[in-house]
Amino acid sequence: MSATAGSWLADLTSLYTPTPGQFDGAKSHKDAIQTRLDNVLGVYRVFEIGSLRHGTGVWQYSDADFLVSLKGIQPTSPLTMLTKVKEALQARFTTTTITIRQPAVVCHFSDGIVEVVPGYISNSEGGYMIANPAGGWMESHPESHNRYVNKVNNKHSGGAKKLTRHLKIWKYRRNVPVSSCYLEMRAAKYLDGETTYAPLFDLHAALKHLQIVQLAALNDPTGLGSRFGAYSSDATKKDALSKLDNAVGRAKKALDFSLSDEHDKAIEQLKMLFNK
Repeated sequence: MSATAGSWLADLTSLYTPTPGQFDGAKSHKDAIQTRLDNVLGVYRVFEIGSLRHGTGVWQYSDADFLVSLKGIQPTSPLTMLTKVKEALQARFTTTTITIRQPAVVCHFSDGIVEVVPGYISNSEGGYMIANPAGGWMESHPESHNRYVNKVNNKHSGGAKKLTRHLKIWKYRRNVPVSSCYLEMRAAKYLDGETTYAPLFDLHAALKHLQIVQLAALNDPTGLGSRFGAYSSDATKKDALSKLDNAVGRAKKALDFSLSDEHDKAIEQLKMLFNK
């Protein structure tokens, strides 16, 4: 039986869904990272955040992410914090390439990549002040954000995380310079206002919505933290919007061909959309 556009998209989702054990190597460094940073800077807690923990990771692209709640006084510049964390980890893991990519310090271990997101406890309950990729500080509530996404996901029987993964696969496969966290929160916010989830229809509709708002910053749907920014500079915004325009056109053609039962043509459009 020939594949339909819907079955092709489902297969793509399965292909890029990580298995539970694929990131065990990266996650195994958590204790050593926590011990080192606690000895040098002082740590309240370290906990896993991000797409792998939350079920929206993308195989071959997503990293293991940990938020590190630091002790001490929050410095004026987040770069000061990131530099101190980088230097502390580099002195411990001398042969590992370690870089700063706001809001994280990225450790390129041989068995996986770990992103360490340092922050300070904010005045809001459950909040942390972390580095804003666009500069300065931003307040983040990762555990509250996860609860919000889970609520929308349950409403649509897993649809919010499927849509998020589709947007992230597009981002990674097409090298779109847009924040993964932004895409996740936009996907959840979009579906929160819908009564049903239809993969092909909502893929196009979500991309179209991003195009309409021109990747504008998103108010935190929980009402707790800072706004979610999509990009880090005007140059990356221009690149992202150009690729978004192409994506909207291909998703629309895929949807239209699918509705006309021209599934081979629909799949060709999906392949171009996801660079497969």
